[in-house]
Amino acid sequence: MNAESRKVILLVDDTPANIQIALSILKEDYQVRVATNGTRALELAASEPLPDLVLLDVIMPGLDGFEVCTRLKASPVTNDIPVIFLTGQTEIEDETRGFDVGGVDYIHKPFSPAVVKARVQTHLVLRGIREQLARQLSTIKAELETARQIQLSILPRKMPVIDGLDVAARYLPMTEVAGDFYDFIVVDEKRLGILVADVSGHGMPSALISSMLKIALAAQRPVAADPAAVLLGLNQALYGKFQGHFVTAAYVFIDTENKVLQYAGAGHPPLMVRSQAAGCTSEFEENGLILGAFPGAAYTSIEVPLGSGDWAVLYTDGILETTNAARVEFGTGGLKVFMERSKDLAADEFVDGLMAEVANYGDQANGRGREDDLTLIAVHCTGSI
Repeated sequence: MNAESRKVILLVDDTPANIQIALSILKEDYQVRVATNGTRALELAASEPLPDLVLLDVIMPGLDGFEVCTRLKASPVTNDIPVIFLTGQTEIEDETRGFDVGGVDYIHKPFSPAVVKARVQTHLVLRGIREQLARQLSTIKAELETARQIQLSILPRKMPVIDGLDVAARYLPMTEVAGDFYDFIVVDEKRLGILVADVSGHGMPSALISSMLKIALAAQRPVAADPAAVLLGLNQALYGKFQGHFVTAAYVFIDTENKVLQYAGAGHPPLMVRSQAAGCTSEFEENGLILGAFPGAAYTSIEVPLGSGDWAVLYTDGILETTNAARVEFGTGGLKVFMERSKDLAADEFVDGLMAEVANYGDQANGRGREDDLTLIAVHCTGSI
């Protein structure tokens, strides 16, 4: 092996005899730099090419080995270089301290050539594995970020403009990529179709299936005014395309001219509607089978009258299933309470407020992570529809 390709070992010891013994063991296989004190060791450790491993004596004048190791681990330049302590001491407390400051192993004096070679080789191999894993993780993170950007690109860039409606949406994935999806079919300035869907599971497979929904929904434009037909078409488009996953969905069609909302579901949480005239919030559930799993699934729809001041809210189950510290779900009860309290807000304020309410309920400000993707669409009927 030529000198340029050999690993670099930094040997730190203040005893000439120990240096000579270590050099005789290592010099044929490695490039060995030598430092006889802690200050020089820190200089050589930060010099290019950086050492691949440090053999560090514990007892030295000035900076001892523990302090040198502490400083190596505190520097971003040298913190990932493995440190093996060299010591003639056998006290457990000393070895424990070495591990506490970042050492990976101990070699006891007097040196055994076989032990020195084995320990050095083992930790060089382990470092190589860690570096390989770090590179792979970096690649995966980059790919996930690309996937996240692609997934975000298939979601609507802006809210539809429909006479008499104020529409707002929020999408908050649990991980970089997620299985929630929403989209709109704008028929004209008075009629709007809204789809909210949730692919089972998380991560890349769910995200890929959710991207299929974008294409499948666009194909339903000719039947946009018939929610049952839309879900039937989505099921036919998705069936047989994947295994081990399924899709729940809710589709709403709003006609502001005729002051009516039509709704159909596929295994999805209920539609929430607040009636300004009745002064209360109701839940509607008209569910057929989940999408993509059954070829003969059939769907039906219901019709709900709409008036000025009414709200219609669609969402994925991450909203309802957010739990507090006592593992009690937010549920439709929590959603109804919020809707009653927030009925006078603009749609954007409404969705931001509800997302904050769910986050507070789940105690996410104190480190409890989200348990699912969260997607929310709120429609407020304004004017005199």
